[in-house]
Amino acid sequence: QVQLVESGGGLVQAGGSLSLSCAASGRTVSSYAMGWFRQAPGKEREFVAAINRSGSRTSYADSVKGRFTISRDNAKNTVYLQMSSLKPEDTAVYYCAASLALGLITTTTRYDYWGQGTQVTVSS
Repeated sequence: QVQLVESGGGLVQAGGSLSLSCAASGRTVSSYAMGWFRQAPGKEREFVAAINRSGSRTSYADSVKGRFTISRDNAKNTVYLQMSSLKPEDTAVYYCAASLALGLITTTTRYDYWGQGTQVTVSS
């Protein structure tokens, strides 16, 4: 089992940048494919980015491609989401998730563990 804690959220102006971190404890994060999801008020939780166990492959939602970068440092048991050129529509609670499945996981149902989320607010 793994516990996930997100940090780094906050308020930023449109066009700005934020870096989110997801610190894992318990089982080593290298045992999991990892992903970031987000949920805006009144909307379903949606896929943002995913990374495989080794960090050699990544996948992004079309809405964030070219602006967000997911990475991981297995030695530090941490996964990151670097966000740039932020837009008001990026405003949401961002969640980190861990999956025991192999490869790149883009659907919520295939993730086994979730963090508590961190709020990102982008003002126009």
